[in-house]
Amino acid sequence: MPRHIAIIMDGNGRWAKARNLPRALGHRQGVLALKPIVKTCARIGVSVLTVYAFSTENWIRPKSEVDALMSLLMEFLRAETAELKMEGVSIRTIGNISKLPARALAALQESMQRTADEKRMILNLALNYGGRDELVRAVNRWARQGGDQALTEEILANYLDTAGLPDPDLLIRSSGEERISNFMLWQIAYAEIYVTKTMWPDFDPEELIKAIRAFQSRTRRFGAVE
Repeated sequence: MPRHIAIIMDGNGRWAKARNLPRALGHRQGVLALKPIVKTCARIGVSVLTVYAFSTENWIRPKSEVDALMSLLMEFLRAETAELKMEGVSIRTIGNISKLPARALAALQESMQRTADEKRMILNLALNYGGRDELVRAVNRWARQGGDQALTEEILANYLDTAGLPDPDLLIRSSGEERISNFMLWQIAYAEIYVTKTMWPDFDPEELIKAIRAFQSRTRRFGAVE
């Protein structure tokens, strides 16, 4: 079983377009799709689930779409935090969340506080996240706090947003796009990548199990000779 699964939840807009629906409805359906994936991961023994919810590049989308995404984030947190706590899920974040709208940030901080003691699984929400931005912020933190040390991989890892967490074993991308889109550039160095043509709103626990079975069929060598 992969300890850490990372997911690029892609295809909400195209899912909606194919059905002649507004993009906002595609995003809403994408949020609904997330809940059973989180529950399934917790129940089958995944330790960390990181989902790409809002990237540093997403701010360039129309304001109406950004506002809708932030509203959906708040709606998800308010509706699901209590149940996630019951499932033993701790909500955390990666990314520069200080840039989020005040109401969204307040809802996020409340949910993190309410679930902070849960140990079954960590749900990492990547919000205002970009892999390059994370690396820049990590180096700046190192320079401020411990810059007198020579920078090594081990030291830099302690300044990343994911400090203390295992790197992803499995990276899943929905919608068929074969790129990593500035997601966890450092952490996925040796992750197994699984791409499915299924749009995120249609990604269900059965699709998740397919991805995990594909992961389990592979031989991970980490640079060693086959």
